Amino acid sequence: MKGNDAHELVSQQIITDVLIDSIGDGAITTDEHGNVTRINPVAVKLLGYPAEEVIGRWFPELFTSFDENGVQIPLIDRPITRAFVSGQILSEHVIYRHKNGSLVRLAITISPIMVGDVTAGCIQIFRDIGAEYEIDKMKSDFISLASHQLRTPLSAIKTYAHMLLDGYMGKMTKAQTKSLKTIVAAANRMNDTVSTLLNISRIENGSVISERKVLALPKLFDAIIEEHQLSSSEKSINLIVNYPPAHVKLISDEVILKEIIGNLVSNAIKYTPEGGTVKLSAEVKANQLIIIVEDTGVGIPSESHSNVFSKFFRAENVIRQETSGTGLGLYLVKGLINELDGEVWFESEEDKGTTFYLSLPLTVELSSALKTKAKPKVKNVTAK
Repeated sequence: MKGNDAHELVSQQIITDVLIDSIGDGAITTDEHGNVTRINPVAVKLLGYPAEEVIGRWFPELFTSFDENGVQIPLIDRPITRAFVSGQILSEHVIYRHKNGSLVRLAITISPIMVGDVTAGCIQIFRDIGAEYEIDKMKSDFISLASHQLRTPLSAIKTYAHMLLDGYMGKMTKAQTKSLKTIVAAANRMNDTVSTLLNISRIENGSVISERKVLALPKLFDAIIEEHQLSSSEKSINLIVNYPPAHVKLISDEVILKEIIGNLVSNAIKYTPEGGTVKLSAEVKANQLIIIVEDTGVGIPSESHSNVFSKFFRAENVIRQETSGTGLGLYLVKGLINELDGEVWFESEEDKGTTFYLSLPLTVELSSALKTKAKPKVKNVTAK
């Protein structure tokens, strides 16, 4: 190597070291074997290991990953391994062990260093999110407690309002009946909000428990449609049901799945103008059950697509049409479908409608009828 080349290489290494040290978050780089090549001062502070104890050592040996329950994650499933194998950038939350033995909760991004198609190392950037996690946990705990406490007075309000409507305490005038129906409707909306908050709290606390069994999908679809028949009738919505083949067997949690689909159908009806159409259907693709909720509603503006599943988000055109709403429904759908090992996505165009898709892993027991592509039953529940 010529003198100038050697000098240039040293200069580049110095610049690289300065850049790594200047990063405001923790930063660790490794070579192609996973051995640590650099660690910046912030990473030293976060993890407790001085540079002289880290440089040259195998990263997975030094920094063990743990799950939410404090159980060590197998090497093959750790973020650094997956980044090396996939060659893709990974961003997620991890837990590492500090030198003093304590667990440190971090938000980490691992970027493989690619030379052509070969992974020549990686750089990890991370920050401590322990305080944020505790604050979020406190918020979730508070929401859960408050929601549980609201359930009792809500039940009393609904019970006594229904008793008044049913004439248990004397005949009501038309004005009184109208007022009581308003009270019941408001209590129902509040109850729905409380249920949503409780479900979100359970998701964020990791306390959702699914009880999976073989589901009768046509029966489930009928129950969902029956619950939304009144709201669709009030707007003369054309409600169509396209049932999955009867011999398709889905093993899932009925209560959670009903909550997910019901939320999507409710939104579709709410944001579809009078006389429009809402369609609930299902089909099988590549050992997946695809449940589809399609409407001819107001649609979602393209600039809002990336935020649809965010907490408290509501698109501008929706707010103009319907001022009430929490912006939690689709956030809940996303969280619950993840609990069922499924996925959710959508297609939408403003003023032309929206189609939501749910994909769930399928255990299929196909009869000869299904193997010969038997046509699914279709039901048109046009509101009268």
